[in-house]
Amino acid sequence: MTAVFALASSILWGAADFGGGLLTRRMQALTVVVVSQVIAATVLGAIVVATGAWHAAEPQLWFAVAAGVVGPAAMLCFYRALALGPMGVVSPVASLGSVLVPLGVGFIQGERPGPVQIVGMAVAVVGVVLAGGPQRGGGSVTREAVVLTLIAAFGFGAVMAFISEASTTVTGLFLALFVQRLCNIVVGGAALYVAVRRGTPALPEGGAAVIRAALPALAFVGIADVAANGTYAIATQDGPVTIAAVLASLYPVVTAVAAMGLLKERLRAVQTAGASLALAGTALLASSG
Repeated sequence: MTAVFALASSILWGAADFGGGLLTRRMQALTVVVVSQVIAATVLGAIVVATGAWHAAEPQLWFAVAAGVVGPAAMLCFYRALALGPMGVVSPVASLGSVLVPLGVGFIQGERPGPVQIVGMAVAVVGVVLAGGPQRGGGSVTREAVVLTLIAAFGFGAVMAFISEASTTVTGLFLALFVQRLCNIVVGGAALYVAVRRGTPALPEGGAAVIRAALPALAFVGIADVAANGTYAIATQDGPVTIAAVLASLYPVVTAVAAMGLLKERLRAVQTAGASLALAGTALLASSG
């Protein structure tokens, strides 16, 4: 079941990234983050009240707070790095952090994958990086872009590690995810406030009507992101973190395939090869699980 839940996470994260990417073409990224997280928090809040999940508060809940603070900060660093450096360099390196940090946590906890699993991990990780469309040459990468990319990579991986430790029960997981969303809103809202103070408009061209029209899409992005965090947490509780982390990190492949199928974007040869390798690595991990 670890493979099933981890793959579900990758599909949900990939779908959320695809939807968020489309929305940021029409409105500011921070606005997308804040509004989508407010919707997700509202849904989770109703679930917490209905299930009485606040009674399931555990000391591990601080991991949810950490995930809620680190996640938006990592995303802001990622967006800034994309603005400063080539996307074909920044994106694959940043996504790699989602694999390496949880893998490190798994090894520290004493997990030791077998030979077939190690091969599957290596193949899948290479596939994820290639699916991001790495590039050589082109625009130079500044030192600031490198630093921001590495911070974002570590942050993305840390969020996955934190959320896997945030709760030991399903009911407690609802509360942990709710707390994480609240922290996301606070950090993202503060960043949006600063951006507005600096002259960046919070509302897109067309005003609040554009946001109201996009509410279904914003709800999808927020809820898919929450669901991905939840299925990943379940995957790590049900089996090895090392396997769950690699399978859940396949979301860039999902986003690339969605763009190809829905937007008719053409994948570069390196991305096609990466997607194929990622699927091959997934098959190895699933068969060994």
